[in-house]
Amino acid sequence: MIYMAKRKIIKIDEEKCNGCGVCIPTCPEGALQVIDDKARLISDIFCDGLGACIGHCPQEAITTEEREAEEYDEKKTMENIVKAGKNTIIAHLNHLKDHGEMGYYNEALEVLEEKGIEVNLDEKPADKCANQPKGCPGASVIDISDEKKRNIEESGTRNSQLRQWPIQFHLIPPNAPYFQRKDVLLVADCVAYSLADFHKDYLKGKSIAIACPKLDSNQDIYEEKLAALIDDAKINTLTVITMEVPCCSGLLNLAKNASKKASRKISIKSIVVGIKGKILKEEWV
Repeated sequence: MIYMAKRKIIKIDEEKCNGCGVCIPTCPEGALQVIDDKARLISDIFCDGLGACIGHCPQEAITTEEREAEEYDEKKTMENIVKAGKNTIIAHLNHLKDHGEMGYYNEALEVLEEKGIEVNLDEKPADKCANQPKGCPGASVIDISDEKKRNIEESGTRNSQLRQWPIQFHLIPPNAPYFQRKDVLLVADCVAYSLADFHKDYLKGKSIAIACPKLDSNQDIYEEKLAALIDDAKINTLTVITMEVPCCSGLLNLAKNASKKASRKISIKSIVVGIKGKILKEEWV
């Protein structure tokens, strides 16, 4: 007989989910898979209900609910996890520790000891790209070299409109003078390579922070920095420029969350860029 108990468990809104797969590598327990272009919870027993995947969903399609579900089984979950390799094991153990689930943590260590597997929790996981799901729209290979003639009818050189350093979001100090009462751009890494006139049309006269919502692991830090820019640096406006791929929209969600945390209210503009270098959408949010 299957034992059922009322507990917290992941819920996926299929209408919002677009199958981008960003939640997959953030669930070390292996409870999620993309099936028929939607993220699916494949088994209740693998979902611990702690919600590691929630903050990484660019469509805000994942929440938790309390319902009747099969009891979470740490040992069966570990059987799933060890097949995925050392990085996933480390991520899972740290996930349990961060949430104070020491009972599950000790069960996981027992499984590793039984299998003779040793891990170093201080070791940083390898490049996250290696664990990205196949078929993710943001990783699709598209050749647009013959899309149109790309003649450049220009002479001379243009001056860079960059007015600061550093620009990587992880490195910038929110109290830097070049952010004080300025208009700020929060830009996905790939944007400047797609928009031919990025410096002239968007960067000129503004301060900037760049980040990748799919590969960066500093989401909480980023929210705190953005809230500090709004409240302490008293920035005038925030423009978020992202690519059209689904996972890129996580940057806009991050900005919205930071805006909710901040005590000041500012205007946020969203600009979405197509991979062929065209502006697809521009709106205040």
